[in-house]
Amino acid sequence: MPRSLWKGAVSFGLVTIPVKLFSATEEKDVTFRQVHPADGGRIKYKRVCEVCGEEVPYGEIAKGYEAADGRMVVLEASDFDDLPLPTAKQVEIVQFVEMGEIDPTAYNKSYFLEPEGPGAKPYVLLREALKKSNKVAVVKVALRSRESLALIRAADDLLVMHTLLWPDELRDGAFAAPSDEIKAGKGEVEMAGMFIEQLTAPYDPTQFTDSYREALEQVVAAKLGDAPAVPTAAEETGEGTGDVVDLVAALKASVEAAKKRREAAAAAGAKEPAKKTKKAG
Repeated sequence: MPRSLWKGAVSFGLVTIPVKLFSATEEKDVTFRQVHPADGGRIKYKRVCEVCGEEVPYGEIAKGYEAADGRMVVLEASDFDDLPLPTAKQVEIVQFVEMGEIDPTAYNKSYFLEPEGPGAKPYVLLREALKKSNKVAVVKVALRSRESLALIRAADDLLVMHTLLWPDELRDGAFAAPSDEIKAGKGEVEMAGMFIEQLTAPYDPTQFTDSYREALEQVVAAKLGDAPAVPTAAEETGEGTGDVVDLVAALKASVEAAKKRREAAAAAGAKEPAKKTKKAG
């Protein structure tokens, strides 16, 4: 069982729900060390003061804030202790909203909430109330000495909390939008819609895997002498990418390819006979 990251309580009106917080995700990637190629030795870094040149032990390093004009302010532990942070151990519900009202760009990290002791009954109460109302709770919470905006939603038997970025942390993406002068033709939009329809299916994340990580793990295994290196898909097919000139023609080809894949999958499923057991004697 994973270790809880935080303990506190969700304030649901006059009801208090003691909870533990657990990370709902874990990143899986191939990690690397910085090494000396000649002998494989790991590269280590020293913390050196740029003013006096002395190496500074980690325990003696303080936090400094550099102003725009270059002045440096050193902050003591007491400076942080004295900051007003009412949400340090309390998750305060400030509003209930529709899930769709929150821009997905604002989502940051996800956590499971587990009730503690007498918190089980009010936990279930909040979970069922959120389900019935189709709402999510907007909350404020302090994690790692930083106050965050977050939402709590019901997910099956659990309450899940997603921390959100603050509004001033979201960039305006207007600069990335194409010019208003660029238009998509009616036929192009209709053909694109047909392609979307062909690939529309219930979302099943188990269908997808991290091909890059799998291939990289095979390369590492081959280097260790445990397995032969496997060629990439591009090496096997010899395919490359080219410029798409005729959008309608490209989309038509995409639709036909999608139809064939769907028909082949359906035919393969229909050909699998049901297993029969032979009667004895």
